[in-house]
Amino acid sequence: MATDGVSDEELLRRCRAGGDRNAFELLVHRYENELFNYLRRYLGNAEMAEDVFQATFLQVHLKQDQFEEGRRFRPWLYTIATHQAIDAQRRNKRHRMVSLDHRTGEDDLGALVDMLAADGRTATEQLQAAETCDWVRSAVDELPEPLRAALLLVYHQGMKYREAADVLGIPVGTVKSRLHSALRKLNESWSRSGNGAADTD
Repeated sequence: MATDGVSDEELLRRCRAGGDRNAFELLVHRYENELFNYLRRYLGNAEMAEDVFQATFLQVHLKQDQFEEGRRFRPWLYTIATHQAIDAQRRNKRHRMVSLDHRTGEDDLGALVDMLAADGRTATEQLQAAETCDWVRSAVDELPEPLRAALLLVYHQGMKYREAADVLGIPVGTVKSRLHSALRKLNESWSRSGNGAADTD
């Protein structure tokens, strides 16, 4: 059975229709790196991320009959993964630092650092690269969970507002509001740290 070019939704349909194991395995393979990287950033722990990844696809298997026709698979998958990650954090009773620079270091932080430098002064002009990365990791980790989740989905998973809204079960306007609040809090934290006031003319 050819699976090249087959949509995620069609693969899930095949799973539901006849328990197509190959189709399910292909879905897992398609999201292996992307979803694991999201979970690792969300949880700040690779071992927990691996456990949650497995739990997520177990839930996909168990809930496949609940998937609504006309819905897209990716936001549905991320909804399940995010709920599983929250449950894992509660069970673990520990809240580790989210690692935003695990994959590409400074480049992965570029967009966020640019936003922090809203007044035209870049963070790299104020701090050395390592200090900047440490500050961003720490500041994002301190964000309330709803703001942090929106930030990770949109800026690090590249989701559109509507997709992130679907994952989080909130209106698009709320996603935008949470992102605005997250960036405002990061800007305030940046200023309080003394980095934003170094160059006031």
